[in-house]
Amino acid sequence: MDAGEVRHWNADVNGVSIHVAERGPEDGPAVLLLHGFPELWLSWRHQMAALAARGFRALAPDLRGYGDSSAPSDPAAYSIFHIVGDVVALLDHLQLTKVFVAGHDWGAHAAWLLCLFRPDRVRAAVVLGVPYSARHAHARPITEAFAAFGEGFYINQFQEAGRAESAFARYDVATVLKKFYSIEIDDVTAPPGVEIIDFLEASPSPLPWISEEELGQYAEKFHKSGFTGPLNYYRMSETNSRLLAPWNGAKITVPVKFIAGDKDIGAQSFGTGEYIKSAEFKSTVPDLEVTVIEGHHFLQQEQAERVNSEMVSYLVRFTS
Repeated sequence: MDAGEVRHWNADVNGVSIHVAERGPEDGPAVLLLHGFPELWLSWRHQMAALAARGFRALAPDLRGYGDSSAPSDPAAYSIFHIVGDVVALLDHLQLTKVFVAGHDWGAHAAWLLCLFRPDRVRAAVVLGVPYSARHAHARPITEAFAAFGEGFYINQFQEAGRAESAFARYDVATVLKKFYSIEIDDVTAPPGVEIIDFLEASPSPLPWISEEELGQYAEKFHKSGFTGPLNYYRMSETNSRLLAPWNGAKITVPVKFIAGDKDIGAQSFGTGEYIKSAEFKSTVPDLEVTVIEGHHFLQQEQAERVNSEMVSYLVRFTS
């Protein structure tokens, strides 16, 4: 296959159909790219081009619930075992024993847990925006989030089935997406009685890192598949915490490059900025490199060239 082309295909794995965008030589070292909320495989378009140019095989699926992949309506179909199970089943489908993995946002969470559950399948990882922290014995993430941040916190508002979907429906899909893509650190908690989507403000001017055509591509897919699947990831947070009980205190043993934006809500809010600089993070991920660069949450699109450079230079170390 021409390294310059992107080709698309679907695989029936783990009880769902997963859409995959692929770029680069089929015999190159494989890099699995896992997107976040509210995104698609398209969020990795710049990295796919850079990886393909260096001889890597870039594989970017739409995670279940997104784009051209299956979107079950039941929240129970979005446990972390389902998400990581899709990834492992996809690797088996491709007959790939061991791969590189990169993840951002919810894809970062999936990448960390792929490393935790199946380190035998991961050569090294590049994770953006969301650090790994070992589960503790009494973890109750949503209960704790309500206690700490109240009803206006975006994740708390996402818990009730249908609530966010109804609020989102007051806007066209492109506006909903642009509101999230414009998000700043202080935007994650709405005032009392206000829906988070009403509180968020879309940038009045075009975002410099996404064209109107690209925004339209995102909007077309979300208009088709809706937001229930993506929101179900959040609705499984408390269940996921219980499911992870066997891994209390477990460390990540594979090599990881963690990249954070200095204005990223995932990496700089609620004490996370201090954590990613701490000895605790390093002890939990012993083979860890941390790089903080200028940028917001959607880092691989906003700072594509820098992320490309950091990612490629890290991964090539493991290819000789």
